[in-house]
Amino acid sequence: QFFSRGPNVLYQDNSAPQAAFFSPLQKAMLPPNTFQGKVAFITGGGTGIGKGMTTTLSSLGAKCVIASRKLDVLKGTADEISSKTGNKVYAIQCDVRDPVSVKNAVAETIQTAGHPDVVINNAAGNFISPSERLSANAWKTITDIVLNGTAFVTLEIGKELIKAKKGAAFLAITTVYAESGSGFVLPSASAKAGVEAMSKSLAAEWGRYGMRFNVIQPGPIKTKGAFSRLDPTGAFEKKMIERIPCGRLGTVEEIANLAAYFCSDYASWVNGAVIRMDGGEYVSMAGEFNDLKRVTKEQWDMMEAMIRKTKGS
Repeated sequence: QFFSRGPNVLYQDNSAPQAAFFSPLQKAMLPPNTFQGKVAFITGGGTGIGKGMTTTLSSLGAKCVIASRKLDVLKGTADEISSKTGNKVYAIQCDVRDPVSVKNAVAETIQTAGHPDVVINNAAGNFISPSERLSANAWKTITDIVLNGTAFVTLEIGKELIKAKKGAAFLAITTVYAESGSGFVLPSASAKAGVEAMSKSLAAEWGRYGMRFNVIQPGPIKTKGAFSRLDPTGAFEKKMIERIPCGRLGTVEEIANLAAYFCSDYASWVNGAVIRMDGGEYVSMAGEFNDLKRVTKEQWDMMEAMIRKTKGS
């Protein structure tokens, strides 16, 4: 059992009755050794979804390199995952906002583990704020991590792979509101939309070099880092679950399984895809008449009778 509550999922019990139909599977989906002999580079791999994806890839045979700013956290995670899976996990310090730091981290990765076969751009930053309260620095902080960081990592690794004549599967983790936009998270929405455009652009351009680019848009998954800044009081969690047709929050393991599939040879014809994984939250919020689910049977009987009496158009 390689999965655990390691990624700090804080609270998962506040589920709707229908959640019983949609119980999450906590085990790896792909066969053992799917990633044997492959190198995976994951940004933001020390915690949350990044840690979950690293655990899955490592359990399936990958040699993993996790990269972020906090080396002490990374080393702890690397040791923890390696002791579970028996496969080497390297911790390399990298500030994705700094092109020099990225260049050094990529060079160290190639030297110690080899050229990556899998690249997951997962490092992110976000907080809620009315847009009129945003300073230039607040805007820059988020876009530097999310958009510029993804670009620096992707371009640096891509150039090295082209030189080495080696292909790879790239995956970016964005969000459902990269598609729709969202108030109160303006820098994140803008930057994540940019990441999606980047992935689709490179899917078209770099396929000739043996590279694929795909995107996962996770819905709400309660990890410590994200929810402490996005739902500091806990007030929104119940409302979130109410609007998710599957009746529960997502788990890190579910995202990790989809990520592993995208990055595996089973998905070698999947390129330029953006997949939403949110229990139906996006479509639930989008449909103009979806709130009619609150109407009772008695109210429907009354309305149906009224509608039937309506003549003409």
